[in-house]
Order: sequence, then structure tokens, then C-alpha cells
Amino acid sequence: MHSEHTQSQVQHRSYGQLLNWASVIALVYLILVAVAAVSHGFKGFSGGAEGAAQIFAFASNPFVALLLGILATALVQSSSTVTSVIVGLVAGGLPMTMAIPMVLGANLGTTITNTIVSMGHVRHREEFRRAFAAATVHDFFNLMAVAIFLPLELAFGLLSRSAEALANLLVGSSNLSMKGMDFMKPLTEPAMDLIDAVTAVLPGKGPALATIAIGILLILGCVTWLGKVLNSVLVGRAKDLLHKALGRGPIAGITSGALVTIMVQSSSTTTSLMIPLAGGGVFTTRQLYPFTLGANIGTTITALLAATAITGEGAYLALTVALVHVLFNVFGVLFIYGTPFLRDLPVRAAEKLAEVGSENKLLAMGYVLGLFFALPGMMMMLAK
Repeated sequence: MHSEHTQSQVQHRSYGQLLNWASVIALVYLILVAVAAVSHGFKGFSGGAEGAAQIFAFASNPFVALLLGILATALVQSSSTVTSVIVGLVAGGLPMTMAIPMVLGANLGTTITNTIVSMGHVRHREEFRRAFAAATVHDFFNLMAVAIFLPLELAFGLLSRSAEALANLLVGSSNLSMKGMDFMKPLTEPAMDLIDAVTAVLPGKGPALATIAIGILLILGCVTWLGKVLNSVLVGRAKDLLHKALGRGPIAGITSGALVTIMVQSSSTTTSLMIPLAGGGVFTTRQLYPFTLGANIGTTITALLAATAITGEGAYLALTVALVHVLFNVFGVLFIYGTPFLRDLPVRAAEKLAEVGSENKLLAMGYVLGLFFALPGMMMMLAK
């Protein structure tokens, strides 16, 4: 009797695992459909590149585009979502000069999630100091990376030129065709036909706007749900991997951060998992720092995945902007972490801010609201 009960429990667990993996496959497919929908709808609404240039005229300044990226990601709570949307928009005609600062802004905006998680320790001063330092080290690293690489991009096109060269290498030609990699169109076409059929009843630009809205809502829902499903499938293994890797030095830390983030498809999820461990004193800010950098690199996989859903002329541009996201994070790690006198700056700044923030909780809250919401919002109002 007991063995029968145990057997049924094992069967039940394996059915649960199978169901979870089926959900993962379905959600990845829906994200691909969603990005294709954003691109398709944007093209229909804007009339291609010329229309897009007019729509995004308000963000004609790269700094406003950067702030738009920060604000959008802070509101949506996912850089994966925002960069996937940007990839779709680039394929629909958003100028690359605007898209790149937006991607950099999204990279910075994503750090708000773990800073909010650290607020859970606010009642205990020492715990809060440790948690807030571990959370804000991500902010300071990304702020430094933007301060170094945005001027280099504006002056020399460092990121865009590197990404274009890599995109050409991957595509194998520079004629804006990805026929060799175009295995996505047959996959996403049935879903796109269904969306077109549903939205066709709307007048004027209605179908295009509805298609964009459907795409964005699908991305929002699917990225969140995918994170949860992958968490339930992999969180035990991810935690084991983490404990083993963090004690083996920075390269192991960066690698494990990247791998865990690729598994759960969200750097916010990965880094937020670390904050309670830092608050409880299990790991120091310095130990978690390399893991955070790995998470930065791992989160770029979603935009790369999204770029494979784009077909036709926009495919090359979509791949280029997705690769900009990858290269920005890889270059940031190599340059900032690889340079001894720059390496410690984010840790020192985070520890100093946490010291002040643990004494004055309102100041800590003001920092979060100011950096991620008030400053970008105010700058955009002024720019308008």
C-alpha cells in the first residue's frame, strides 16, 4: 500500500515536470509571436522607416531615449520585455541611433527590482544595510557602464559597429537577408494570420495599433509567467549551482550568474534571489558582485531570441540591436571589472549608500524613486 502511494507521488511529480516543460515551450513560442506582432503592427502603423522617424521625433535626443529606456523598464519591471519590444520596433523602423540608448537605459532600469526586494529588510538596520548594498552594486555598475559606453557609442559608434560586424558574420551576408536562419517565419505565421483575422474588423490604423497592443501584452504576460515556470522547474538546481560557484572566484561567479539568468530568463529574478542571502549575511556584496555581472550578460538572451522572430529587411537590424545589448554587457564586464582601479568603485559606492540609507530610510526610498522615476520623467518633460 505504502509503495503504491509512493509510486503515485513520483508519477504525479513527473507529470508536473512534463507539464512545466510543455509550458516553457509554449511560452517561448508566444514570446516569438509577440515580438513578430509588435514589428508587424509597428510597420503597419508607421508606414515603415519614414513614419517611424516621425513618431519617435520626441526622442530625437539620445539622452532622452536613454531615460525613456530607464523609465519604461522601471514601470514594466523587466529589461527582457523592454529590449524585446525595442527589437520589434527596430525591425519596424525605429532608428538605431534611438534604439541603442533605449537598450542601455533598459539595462539600467532593470536594477530597480532587486533594490525594491532589499526594502523587505527595512525593519532590521544591519540586514537592510547588507541587502541594500548588494542590490545597489548592480545600479552603480550599470551607471558606470552607461557613463563610459554611451559617449563612446555617440562619438565612434563603438557598439553599433561591433554589433553590425558580428551580425554580418552570423548572417553570412550583408544584403539584409536572413534566409539561412529564417526558421521562425513558418512557426509564427499561423499565429500572425490569426491576429490579422481578429484585428481586421477595426477601421483605419486600428488593426496595426491592436496588433502592437496584443504583442506588448503577450510579451508582458509571457516573460513574467516564463520566469515563474522556469523558477519552479529549475530553482532548486539554480540554488545548488549558486552555492558551489560563488566560492570559486569571479569567473565562476560571472559564469553561474549568466547561466542561471539564461535558465530563468530574467536578471531581476536571479539578482532578487540573492538579496535575502546578502541580507542574512550568507554572502557579502563583494562575493555577489561577479554573479550580478553574469546576470547582466545572461539577460541579453531574450532579445537575441526575439531577434530570430524577425524576418525580411528588418531582420538584420533587429539582430544588430540585440547584439548591441550583448556587447554592451560583455564590454562593461571586461573593461570595468577587468580594470583594477575601476573594479571596486561600484562596491564602494553601494556600501557607502547603504550605510547612509540604513541610517535614513527615507533617503534610501528617495534614491529609488528619484533615479528610476522622477529623474527620467522630469528630463523627458523638459525635453518635450
